[in-house]
Amino acid sequence: MDYVNAFWVGGLICALVQILMEKTKMLPGRIMVMLVCLGVFLGAVQIYQPFVEFAGAGASVPLLGFGNVLWKGVREAVDENGFLGIFMGGFKASAVGISGALVSGYIASLVFQPKMKK
Repeated sequence: MDYVNAFWVGGLICALVQILMEKTKMLPGRIMVMLVCLGVFLGAVQIYQPFVEFAGAGASVPLLGFGNVLWKGVREAVDENGFLGIFMGGFKASAVGISGALVSGYIASLVFQPKMKK
């Protein structure tokens, strides 16, 4: 049942974002920033964690989940280091994901030939 919940919740999030992209004139970059900020907000008001426990990867993999990870990192760093935790918590919590994306992107650039847009 965990796989089913992850599938339909992740699919619903993606479908709603696709509808937002099709029905508005918002640029994809702004929509991505909005999703990360929404994930931070939902994590701050303690709504997102029960959602992640229900949906698993369907809720933790999309950009909403990235915002929630940033929030958790900042919250933990503030508890440990005080005010300075605001600046270092997000970096510490998201370092593995960002590093993985950079390494994957580099490997893809070595495997495939980039082409300029015409």
